[in-house]
Amino acid sequence: MKVSKEIINGFYIFLGIAFFFLLLEVLNLSHLFYLRLLNVLFIFYGVNTTLKMNLAEGKNSFMPNAISAMITSFTGVVLSIIALMIYSYARGGDLYVKSLSQAFMFGGDPSVETYSLCLFFEGTASCIIVTLLLMLYWNNKYKAD
Repeated sequence: MKVSKEIINGFYIFLGIAFFFLLLEVLNLSHLFYLRLLNVLFIFYGVNTTLKMNLAEGKNSFMPNAISAMITSFTGVVLSIIALMIYSYARGGDLYVKSLSQAFMFGGDPSVETYSLCLFFEGTASCIIVTLLLMLYWNNKYKAD
C-alpha cells in the first residue's frame, strides 16, 4: 500500500513541530509564547512541498490542489495535537496543561481535553490560512476552471 504524499508531508509537519517544541522544552524556552507561533513555518513547508509535488506531476487544477494542501496541513495538525495529548498526560495531565496555559494567555483552568480542543480549532484555522496563502502564491501555475 502506497502512502499518499499528503500524509507523508503531514507527517513531516508533525515531526518538525514535535522536534521544535521538544527543543523549546529542553532549552527551557517553552514559556515564550511568541516562539510557539513559529510552528506555522513547518505547516508552510509541508503544504508548499505538497503543492510543488502536485505541480511537478502535472496536476494543475485549483480545487484538487487546494484539497491536497488542506489534507496535508490538517494531517500535521491532528498528529501534533494527538502527540501533545499523550505528552501532556505523560507530564502530569491537567497540571502540565495549566503550566502551558499560564504562558499562552489561556484563561481559566483548562483540562488536557479543553486545551487540545482549542488548539484543534486554532490549528484548523491556521490550515485554512496557510492553504489560502500558498494557493494565492502558486495561483499563476493553475489553469483557469
